[in-house]
Amino acid sequence: MGGFFGAASHDDVVLDVFFGVDYHSHLGTRRAGMIFFDTETGFQREIHSIENTPFRTKFEDDLQSFHGCSGIGCISDTDPQPLLVRSHLGTFGITTVGIINNAEQLIEECFSAGGKQFMAMSSGKVNNTELVAALINQKDSFVEGIKFAQEVIDGSLTLLIMTDEGDIIAARDKVGRLPVLIGKNEKGHCISFESFPYHKLDYDDEYELGPGEIVRVNADSYETISPAGNDMKICAFLWTYYGYPNSNYEGQNVEVVRYRNGAIMARDEAKAGTLPDVDYVAGVPDSGVPHGIGYATESKTPFARPFIKYTPTWARSFMPSNQEVRNRVAKMKQVPVPELIADKKLLLVDDSIVRGTQLRETVDFLYGAGAKEVHMRSACPPIMFSCKYLSFSSSKSEMDLISRRVIQELEGDEGQKHLEEYADSSTERGKCMLRTICEKLGFDSLGYQSLDGMLEGIGIDPSKICTYCWTGKE
Repeated sequence: MGGFFGAASHDDVVLDVFFGVDYHSHLGTRRAGMIFFDTETGFQREIHSIENTPFRTKFEDDLQSFHGCSGIGCISDTDPQPLLVRSHLGTFGITTVGIINNAEQLIEECFSAGGKQFMAMSSGKVNNTELVAALINQKDSFVEGIKFAQEVIDGSLTLLIMTDEGDIIAARDKVGRLPVLIGKNEKGHCISFESFPYHKLDYDDEYELGPGEIVRVNADSYETISPAGNDMKICAFLWTYYGYPNSNYEGQNVEVVRYRNGAIMARDEAKAGTLPDVDYVAGVPDSGVPHGIGYATESKTPFARPFIKYTPTWARSFMPSNQEVRNRVAKMKQVPVPELIADKKLLLVDDSIVRGTQLRETVDFLYGAGAKEVHMRSACPPIMFSCKYLSFSSSKSEMDLISRRVIQELEGDEGQKHLEEYADSSTERGKCMLRTICEKLGFDSLGYQSLDGMLEGIGIDPSKICTYCWTGKE
């Protein structure tokens, strides 16, 4: 994934951008950077690796050298950025969030159109943000260039550009897969992926860009320079998993949606007569906790925390680059509360079940601590497709997804023709997949939120929500 924050003000914005970017650290673990613009001294930029060190630690020493009334910064789970680019459009900073599935094709087309070179990273890969800049620079204005890039890219593209006049141009993906919000205070404006960072920095909600909308922002005002489109497909996982609890998208608060989603799961299970008799409901920390609270409240079952995630030293289990280390960290972070586990029947709610590796370890850990029963609920339906628009469930092979592996084991290639049936737990195929995953992961029972239930929980027009990971439909 990734996230960004920018600000333009009559005052220096270095601390605003520093803290605004830091508050996006939950969205990426690889690279981070900031660029500032000062009318007298021009641009200043730094990029650092954050794979093993938090953003704040890496950039605190840079603060003294930064200055400017305009700035942008990012957390990136992909390439180093933001970049500083010089072209016929001027010198500008640029940061992007999204995926380019046809990057190699676009690079070759740039070469055939007269482009001579790209800077290559050590792997030989071209930085996606540099490719976006090259696409934009094929046109005579930023608006034309951004719209052209969004049109030719297979995937998604949301971005910030800071010009050599100190203006910031924000562009939301053409179908709005990610949010872009503008905040305002008495000195200027900010642009953010998440809303809560600018609330903490004393900006008020001012505007939320529509799908495909492009806006120019400066200290005094913001203006739409390319209007929003009518079609939106915002990512459902914003509310289910990776959005921060304090944020709002399209008028729906993340934490409230998660409570509501958990309650809908319990309500529907009660109607179907499948609510298990348990001592406690628990959320798999941290993103499963609010779903679990909603489930517990609706089912009138005590909510408890039978194990706690230890985060002071390893805040995110996917931070280490080595998979073996990641698995060990995930295991080491789970600290039990024996009094809430021994001889108890537990129901856990997680935000999703993707590969299933860590859940298998979690259930072993709970049984090892003396649990009598362990039941599992997923706050979203079975994931059937790797995301091709962002990077939540992206993987090298769709067989990395536990649902697809189980289907292959059950029916081979024939099973892959019936994914819609398998995704529906009311069908025979769906029930069979559910039983098999339940046995593999060692639960006493397993249930998934339905697609309709999840969409009800989000609470906006379902046609405006991307559900590709579950349906494979754009």
